[in-house]
Amino acid sequence: GKFEGKRKRIYKNRVSEKVGGAEGTKLDEDFMEMEKKVDATTRAVLDIMTKTTEYLQPNPATRAKMSMMSSMSKIRGGDKGTGYTQTEVILGESMQKFGRELGEESSFGLALIDVGEAMRELGEVKDALDMEVKQNFIDPLQNMYDKDLKEIQHHLKKLEGRRLDFDYKKKRQGKVTEDEIKQALEKFDDSKEVAEQSMFNLLESDVRSHSCVHGPVRQF
Repeated sequence: GKFEGKRKRIYKNRVSEKVGGAEGTKLDEDFMEMEKKVDATTRAVLDIMTKTTEYLQPNPATRAKMSMMSSMSKIRGGDKGTGYTQTEVILGESMQKFGRELGEESSFGLALIDVGEAMRELGEVKDALDMEVKQNFIDPLQNMYDKDLKEIQHHLKKLEGRRLDFDYKKKRQGKVTEDEIKQALEKFDDSKEVAEQSMFNLLESDVRSHSCVHGPVRQF
């Protein structure tokens, strides 16, 4: 209901407002404020996804495997493994191998076996953390970016094109028919309403989207 009234504008007033002037059609402050918030949300989502993955896996090769984790598990038929070996596990296996080679008579060997087992368990904890954060934090942010934010960017781009078209036709009044100007204004208004509603919906759902942040943050 918030945006329904915006369609009931008097056409003559809208067209004659700036006819003959160089100034283009301006978007209202509420719209500009929403656009700023959406832009900040987009930049935050991209940066935080990147830095979270870098934090979990500093190694670029492992990071690439981590980004493929969900799709690979689907291909493998729902296998819950990460698909890569944690560095803690690699170190633990090395310690255990040499510990066994040194034998039970060696205190160094026994220590390596014990610490190696602890490192292997730590690797399993890291596996669980990676999967938890990927599935419940990174993936929802990626989905939000791919679906909602890209859709809003599409609407804003279309709106800008229609704003420029309306301004161009408005300035050529006399050479362009009143009907053409009216149609350009209606298309601009339609696009503005769609863009406004999509941004409003995203920002209103902000509280719900935070549920994907709280759980994984507690896991860190």
